[in-house]
Amino acid sequence: MSTAALAPRTLQTGHVGLNVTDLTRSVAFYRRLLGLDVAAESDEPGRRHALLGRDGALVLTLWEQSTGSFAPGAPGLHHLSFRVDSVEEVRAAEAVLQELGADFAHEGVVPHREGADSGGIFFTDPDGIRLEIFTPAGVAETGAAAPDATAPTCGFF
Repeated sequence: MSTAALAPRTLQTGHVGLNVTDLTRSVAFYRRLLGLDVAAESDEPGRRHALLGRDGALVLTLWEQSTGSFAPGAPGLHHLSFRVDSVEEVRAAEAVLQELGADFAHEGVVPHREGADSGGIFFTDPDGIRLEIFTPAGVAETGAAAPDATAPTCGFF
């Protein structure tokens, strides 16, 4: 018997909310990278935000209510990961990120661990938030080595 207070039959992540320093810049970044649409937004001073989605489903909410940059050493979000269907889609995202001047943790598409068929790219958004775009299969065929033979790639970037 489960000890969980809520044990739904299905469980999926809903949208993710991110604090950003420049809403206009972040909306442009995520729209260009992920092809998201702006479902709603507010330019009210002190309450600027945007809801981004695709096909009627909310994916990201961006809240302009922070200063500085993402603090990877602080409790909270480690990284945000997006799944795509193929290595080709990961590479297409990599090309867009290169155009956008994103910082990458590793060069090219890398496996999640040594010998894994899944993997992707690991990078940061304009506020330094750590992100991943991955595919569940096909990476082994690229011949890429894992950045670390003993640790999960997504855990240490």
